[in-house]
Amino acid sequence: MSGANPRAVVVDDSHFMRTLLSDMLEDGGLTVVDTAANGAEAVAAVRDHGPDVVTMDLQMPEVDGLEAVERIMAERPTPILMLSAHTADGADVTFEALEKGAVDFFTKPGGEVSTRMSGKEEQLVRKVKAVAEADVGGGRSGPTTVSGTTTGASDDGGVATADREFGEGGTVVIASSTGGPTVVEGVVGSLPRDADLRVLVVQHMPDAFTSRFADRLDAASEYDVSEATGGDRIGGGEVLVAPGGKHLVVAGAGGGRLRTRLTEDPPEHGVRPAADVTMRSAADAVDESLVGVVLTGMGADGAAGVQAIHDAGGRVIAQDEASSAVFGMPKRAIERGCVDDVLAAGEIPGGILDAVKLEVNP
Repeated sequence: MSGANPRAVVVDDSHFMRTLLSDMLEDGGLTVVDTAANGAEAVAAVRDHGPDVVTMDLQMPEVDGLEAVERIMAERPTPILMLSAHTADGADVTFEALEKGAVDFFTKPGGEVSTRMSGKEEQLVRKVKAVAEADVGGGRSGPTTVSGTTTGASDDGGVATADREFGEGGTVVIASSTGGPTVVEGVVGSLPRDADLRVLVVQHMPDAFTSRFADRLDAASEYDVSEATGGDRIGGGEVLVAPGGKHLVVAGAGGGRLRTRLTEDPPEHGVRPAADVTMRSAADAVDESLVGVVLTGMGADGAAGVQAIHDAGGRVIAQDEASSAVFGMPKRAIERGCVDDVLAAGEIPGGILDAVKLEVNP
């Protein structure tokens, strides 16, 4: 990143929003080098100024945000934060933008925008600065594929299973934040159904998005994926996604199933759901094979959680720096000294299978 203050381009078809966002970012220590009213202007601004980060509206005339992301990532890869409506439709198109290479998204509030956006200024500035640090030049954009040498890959992109026998599955808890949705999709989508794992996913995102995220994982995976609703019980071959705005707690385990509940306890690390909550409760409740996975993201969520899993005898995997969009969460976990394996995104599914000791005939 160039200099101490990240250099930003603000893209929105509303002059009012461009001014409001620019003022917020400038007040937060960023330098806004240009603004753009549509996607075509955004592509030109990135080409002319080479910013560290772009905030990108989705719905714009002429060239919309999706096409602009695609063109920017093809011409001059730059970290992009999408500004999305807090709606189901907004969620769908936002996930498309992430597939095309955007790093993360920030939801615009409804109602009186000026008042409600002002209340989110600190959160917005923090997220823009985190996205500005993202590495988008190493081919990390787009869904993760499995190519690790530990396990090999099948023709359809999943982990090769021809030489494996699977016993009773274990429990996997995945923590993910900035840059994580496509990585989670790649990891969950590559786990073989025969492994019979119970998987809990904590991805930092708001409530209008987690149900759509669960739907996407379900479509991409051999596992049955759903958003937690409270009181869920899951067994092998099932994935539960923590809903936005609530913590997911493992309330008990037995007979090959997990019993969960949802709470509205205070946020941890400024987020709810927090992976630390889910991981600590899993470490307390699960006596069988347990694996904690910390993926890309800003902040420290997951570090204390995987420490609890490690202390309970479980295994811990962290995504490596080279494949992480933002190396904050994995780095904090690694610094605790409780991580067993540091793996590239594409090696994590195989690492999970090794960690739960499912490989009988290596």
